[in-house]
Amino acid sequence: MPETTPYWWNAIRPPALFMQPVPQRCDVVVVGAGYAGLSAALTLARAGRNVHVFDRMRPGEGASTRNGGIASGALRPSFASLIEKLGVDRARTIYLEAKVAREDLADFITREGIKCDYQLVGRFTGASYQRDFDGLRIDAELHQKHFGINTELVTPGNIQREIGTDRYFGGVVRPDIAGLHPAKLHAGMLALARQAGATVHGETAVTRLQSNGNGFDLRTLRGPIRARHVVVATNGYGDRSNRWLRKRLVPVASRIIATEAITGALMDELIPQRRMLGETRNLYHYFRPSPDGSRILFGGRCPNPRSNPLAGTDSLRRELVQLFPRLSAAGISHSWFGYVAYNRDSLPRLFVHDGVHYAAGFCGSGVVWARWLGLKAALHILGDPQAQSAFHERAPKAVPLYNGNPWFLPMVTGWLRFKDGLAERGSKRI
Repeated sequence: MPETTPYWWNAIRPPALFMQPVPQRCDVVVVGAGYAGLSAALTLARAGRNVHVFDRMRPGEGASTRNGGIASGALRPSFASLIEKLGVDRARTIYLEAKVAREDLADFITREGIKCDYQLVGRFTGASYQRDFDGLRIDAELHQKHFGINTELVTPGNIQREIGTDRYFGGVVRPDIAGLHPAKLHAGMLALARQAGATVHGETAVTRLQSNGNGFDLRTLRGPIRARHVVVATNGYGDRSNRWLRKRLVPVASRIIATEAITGALMDELIPQRRMLGETRNLYHYFRPSPDGSRILFGGRCPNPRSNPLAGTDSLRRELVQLFPRLSAAGISHSWFGYVAYNRDSLPRLFVHDGVHYAAGFCGSGVVWARWLGLKAALHILGDPQAQSAFHERAPKAVPLYNGNPWFLPMVTGWLRFKDGLAERGSKRI
């Protein structure tokens, strides 16, 4: 039976912090102690603000220590589709900020000395169907033209140099995407925020948030607090205390399995370049070698895990073995899940509603976006001109007939699976 805690927790677990008194007032309350909340808290504390961070779980217990550790800054809409929808100038501004955010994360990790196994190894994306290779080629040409990113096309005949499988119709390599250890990144950010003077309250939920005209009155499980500013950075882990936000963000469960240790020779055969990896299916998978190269971590969408903490583990393992038949005898040591958050336009968002600053909707790419937009939210509070962002927009629209329970996800998943089936039948192996 695989462990149900994240593989990353073998190295470092989210801490149970010493309970500190909740003061009567402070300058800024941050709700959520993941990457986004800690990024905002660090920036504000270094600017001299009195900052208190509250999380209903242990700090980082959510997606910040459960994700795949792929620092992509990916955007769900392709560059080509954004050009068609928003025009080339607006699309270029959005994608250019993704490039800047990726680079800024690398600079931040180096500058702050965070030891989180950051490796700029690049990412290979496999074309799951014949028609997808042309789409990848067009996207590669656009990234080269507009951003100078030298994405390399990989033809079917050369695919074995990138991945030991015959399931893809070619692919592309992006050199500007890195891998890291997400729990170590979070631990480093938590230490920095506390060293800067931010007080982090773990296992202390905020149960009420109300404007008082000059700021906000908040109720927490360990007492009330008044703040001049509030940043909400809960993403896929919001609760009923903020019903307005729950109507706008849809939490989607994602599961990752980790194999037991495999030999270096087998890893050389399956993932020879040690890159981050993905694919173009609608119900896509993301995967990678562990930072030490001893295991493969394989993730994707999973059924509702609330009734069964291992729901979807067997199906993920079957997909892994279909991709890599050599792993048919490999055991699974860990299987865990976390929640990502989507909004209606599938773009990360930074917005202000009723005076509250929100960084949310990272759409499965929070390693880059959560830290970046938490930083931008803090700079906005400080009145810093560097707060400007292409993602600073009005609040996302509410999802129709939705009030926090994503009842429609099984139907969405079924539709995507049907589309993948059609594409599979329309593709012929070369």
